[in-house]
Amino acid sequence: MTREQEANLGLELATKRQEHADLDAAIATLTQSRATDQMLIQRLKKRKLALKDRIVELETILIPDIIA
Repeated sequence: MTREQEANLGLELATKRQEHADLDAAIATLTQSRATDQMLIQRLKKRKLALKDRIVELETILIPDIIA
């Protein structure tokens, strides 16, 4: 993997982590609100889960396991 590819993946990872945190905050706010749309909350949770999967995938690529 080239340094440019690694840098691009690192940038994507940072972006996905921020988006994941933003969704977490939005879900928490909507959950506390009394007039909430449960379908919206479920869609946000599904998107958050997909982001988490991509974050794990990127971390696996960027930080390979080192067998001791």
